[in-house]
Amino acid sequence: MAKKTVATLKKEGGKTFTKVIRMMKKEGAKGYSFVEQVVPTDEADKLLSGK
Repeated sequence: MAKKTVATLKKEGGKTFTKVIRMMKKEGAKGYSFVEQVVPTDEADKLLSGK
């Protein structure tokens, strides 16, 4: 069953945030895992590009 998360990540005059979900290969295993992070919107592109 899925859970719905309700959060106020945007405030007036503040930074906007983005939730980033990445799929990463497990070390020494054949499977993958998902990593969730909440980052500022301007940093999300840097995080996804791998820089």
